[in-house]
Order: sequence, then structure tokens, then C-alpha cells
Amino acid sequence: MSAAANRPVRVLVAKVGLDGHDRGAKVIATALRDAGMEVIYTGLRQTPEMVVNAALQEDVDAIGISILSGAHNTIFPKVMALMKEKEMTDVLLTGGGIIPDDDMKALNEIGVGKLFAPGTHTNEIATYIKEWVKTNRPF
Repeated sequence: MSAAANRPVRVLVAKVGLDGHDRGAKVIATALRDAGMEVIYTGLRQTPEMVVNAALQEDVDAIGISILSGAHNTIFPKVMALMKEKEMTDVLLTGGGIIPDDDMKALNEIGVGKLFAPGTHTNEIATYIKEWVKTNRPF
């Protein structure tokens, strides 16, 4: 049985590090909410530890990180390592922002889910998260 059959998909949306531009994160959070998901937005200047701890406390199905600062090759691997340490192997780590295609591929290879570039239609993001949760979360 899928998560959607029991409760809304729960997604934590975060801005990690010193990246202070959160308009995109807020647009995504609103779009996911409008798509029927329960969204927790952590706000600006979160650390990877803060994000993973909040995700654990909120029992989320997915973590979405918005990053424009160029620190994606540091932030995503750190969050992924903390998720593995906390045995969050059934939680999706996804995100988007200014991330070159080659870096997206390298991050996917370490277990990060699909990453989205600016301009991606919000329906595509919502559909991806819902399908991933339906397929990968044990309910």
C-alpha cells in the first residue's frame, strides 16, 4: 500500500548553507502543498545536521534541497551521509537549483534522487516525488 493511501506524502524543503535566495524554495513548497503533499519548510541557513534531524522528527518521505550557491557537491553528499548514518534509507533526497548536468549525474551516482534545474515545471517535480514514495516507502 502506498503512503498516499494512508496519509499525504510528507516533504521537507530546505535551504542549506549561506544561500539566502529562497524564492524558488517557497514556490516549490507551495506547489507541492497544492499537489496534496504536506510540506515542512525549514527556512534559510540550515546545516545538513539540522535538515536531517528535522526530517527525522517530522517523519518525512522526502527531503528537497534548493541550492543556488554552488555548494551542491558538498551539501548533498553530507546530507546523504547523515541520512545513511541515521538509517534513513527509505527517504528520498532530491532538490534543485543551479547544478551543472555533470554534477547532477555524479550526485545521482551516490544515491541522490533526480535533481531539477530552474524552469522545471512544478508538476514534474510533484509527480516524481509521489511516484518515488509510492515505489520506495514501505507502508
